[in-house]
Formats: sequence, structure tokens, C-alpha cells
Amino acid sequence: MEAAKPHAVACPTCGAPVPWTAESKWKPFCSERCKMIDLGQWAAEKYRVPAEEQEPDEPAQPQ
Repeated sequence: MEAAKPHAVACPTCGAPVPWTAESKWKPFCSERCKMIDLGQWAAEKYRVPAEEQEPDEPAQPQ
């Protein structure tokens, strides 16, 4: 019986295929270099998580 081929994902930085296995040390990145490039993008605020602005909570009114 043939072993199943591991699932592969594309590296978010360069697009190289990355096998999704325990041996893939930097997954989902293909290398430490691609991981650090991505981290630098977050640090430089080039990536942002969308959020809705919220109104501050109103203080409770005494009754």
C-alpha cells in the first residue's frame, strides 16, 4: 500500500509549496526568511485586522 502524499499549502510570502507535516519547521512559511518578512510586514503596519470602532461604555445612571 502506498503512503498518502502530505497536503501542501502555499507559502503566504513567496507562494512556494509547503508540505503540511511535522518536519515542516516554518509552516505555513517555506523558510525562516519568509516568516521574518511576514513578521516585518505586521510590525510596519502594512497588514491590518479590520475592526469596527466601538462607542465607549456609558457610565451607569443612578436610579
